[in-house]
Amino acid sequence: MRIALAGISHESLNFSPLVTSTNDFQVWRGQELLLADSHFAPYAAGGPTKQTYASLADMMQALGVEPVPILHAHGLSPSGIVEERAYLQLRDEIVAGLQRAGRLDGICLILHGALLVENIWSGETDLVRSIRAVVGNDILISARLDLHGNLTEEFANKTDMWTVYRTAPHRDAPQTLERALTLLTRCIRNGHRPQPVFIRIPLLLPGEIATTDVEPMKSLLAMVAEIERQPGILTAEILVGFAWADAAHASGSVAVIAEDETHLPTARQEARRLAQAMWDQRHNFTFDQEVASSVDEAIDRALAAAESAVFIADSGDNPTAGTPGDVPYVLSRLLDKEVPDAILAAIPDKAAARICFEQGIGATVTLSLGGKLDTKHGEPLTVTGTVEHLYQASHEANQAAIATLRVGGVRILITDTRTFFSTLNDFQKAGVEPLDHKIVVVKLGYLMPELRDAAPREILALSPGYSDMDLTRLPYKYVTRPIFPLDKEFAWRPMITNIAGYAG
Repeated sequence: MRIALAGISHESLNFSPLVTSTNDFQVWRGQELLLADSHFAPYAAGGPTKQTYASLADMMQALGVEPVPILHAHGLSPSGIVEERAYLQLRDEIVAGLQRAGRLDGICLILHGALLVENIWSGETDLVRSIRAVVGNDILISARLDLHGNLTEEFANKTDMWTVYRTAPHRDAPQTLERALTLLTRCIRNGHRPQPVFIRIPLLLPGEIATTDVEPMKSLLAMVAEIERQPGILTAEILVGFAWADAAHASGSVAVIAEDETHLPTARQEARRLAQAMWDQRHNFTFDQEVASSVDEAIDRALAAAESAVFIADSGDNPTAGTPGDVPYVLSRLLDKEVPDAILAAIPDKAAARICFEQGIGATVTLSLGGKLDTKHGEPLTVTGTVEHLYQASHEANQAAIATLRVGGVRILITDTRTFFSTLNDFQKAGVEPLDHKIVVVKLGYLMPELRDAAPREILALSPGYSDMDLTRLPYKYVTRPIFPLDKEFAWRPMITNIAGYAG
């Protein structure tokens, strides 16, 4: 059995003024896709086979599959809309690779689900459309998706099955890819032609109010597991959606995928039931962490806290959602309040970082910091401080250089490129141990798993920026209305919106 592997993964916040170019992707081709230390390898235990794999290649071998690795492009960081020429270069290389691949039994696409491209809109839809044009309709296509993807009806018609992360914060990317490949190989071996039933739900949900360990997502995912136990159902999937994509297809969705036409009636019934349950919970999606209505409130709570360290999430300027990440507003509040012990991670500012590296450790420097990428939500902040630590990047590993600047009691981590701090080691590169400091500000929404596990206390600050948690304050133009919460009360009932859902 020969399975091709390919994909383009990127999360696009098109409110951002930044455009994503070719240089903003890391690309694996051929065998390096199977062996690379990437976001899906080395493989973690806990998938359907309960095995641990050293690489994607090992997993394919265990499945008894001959892999045909083409290309996978992974956005180094979520950002703005992708340049058309950058996307087309990657797409056309994938299509050409599939044309050269010879006989294939199936294709597995490694995608995000929220890729927006200049003049094209949904990149996932265009990619699967382009692939179908060269491989035809008979070959099975499976896809792995992020929980925060926005799908189109055309994607749901042209893709036979898809699997979606079931954790937020995300912990199951490898297992989700394994499910996509396992279902694909099972269908090929058994001669099944999957039939997806897709329902779009008019909801815009920031991921931070739909984490999976608490209600209502916990119960919705329990319903997914119940549906999957029914005979003839391959999988059931929920997409929370990506709320900061201003596009006509931005919304939550559900899918129930039958293994063949015989089981379509069950899939239709269960998809409607799952969609209705998600819609009925629309008022109950909420944060699973402590929330402060302002930055000042978050700082004051942290300073008064009994905990030795408090992590504050600068949620409005969250680069993991695609914002530029250089709004210095929280930094200005820390300095104005003369906070005695804090870390701020981070401000991307190439010019400021270069000055720190040129002057060296121990130098006193005056910098115009931040406010250069996102000029709407903040202006550059002038600071004078001492360079305490310098971390030289390994550009081959797509790392950021980090300069640690101490201004009063605040240590500012300045990077030479957009990045985010998601592990303790990210801070240690900057010469700081985050748990040794009273306040640790991170430009995130919810904390990533390692930080969440380590943080004595976590406060999400409703700060300004392009990833504003109050969606009603954002300038949407293209989303399909009505949609909750931009529109509060309107009638809706679940309707199957893909043609494949009515096959036969």
